[in-house]
Amino acid sequence: MYVIFLGAPGAGKGTQASIAAQKLALVHFASGDFFRQAIEQGTELGIQAKSYMEKGKLVPDEVTIRMVLEHISALDCDSGIILDGFPRNLEQAKALDKALAEQNKSIDKVVYIKVSEEELLKRLSGRWICRNCQAPYHTISSPPVVEGKCDKCGGELYQRPDDTVETVKKRLEVYFSETAPIIDYYAQAGKLLEVDGEGSVDEVSRRIVAALGKGEFIAR
Repeated sequence: MYVIFLGAPGAGKGTQASIAAQKLALVHFASGDFFRQAIEQGTELGIQAKSYMEKGKLVPDEVTIRMVLEHISALDCDSGIILDGFPRNLEQAKALDKALAEQNKSIDKVVYIKVSEEELLKRLSGRWICRNCQAPYHTISSPPVVEGKCDKCGGELYQRPDDTVETVKKRLEVYFSETAPIIDYYAQAGKLLEVDGEGSVDEVSRRIVAALGKGEFIAR
């Protein structure tokens, strides 16, 4: 079983992909972690990717695809794999399908964890960090006892630039503009599973595993 997990920043995609992989005995491939490891280890493609990133440029799709496919082929994933964070755009999705077809494989299902923009803004823009000990807080899910002060060391809490409402909105706009074509692409192929991503981690996990187990593709 080859499965792709899609979800906006704040949707809990990485967490849910990890849980589903454990429950379904699949390999969890997190592209973000893989890229960091490839760069740290100084692999040939990792060095290529780093050269683009140092110049402030996006890593070309052809480099990204080669890195991902080479790593997947080296993994012991006969039972299947969950791709988390890849593909990121339509060109990567089509290239992935082509490469898998050459190996007589294909993507079986695509899980899209759907969360409202309002909820995503709450999750992402409510994060605060202690300047002293770096302890994380959230205005809704884990607020400090005293507003603006760390429970552990009494340090000042601050918000990273990436976590402000304005920045979060821009991040979401970019995500949806890039991902909408992928969602339509897999929906037209009859492979899309749209799952409600709001609720507790356990609730969402049960929905995903149930949907994958039943193989019920939700039409759009």
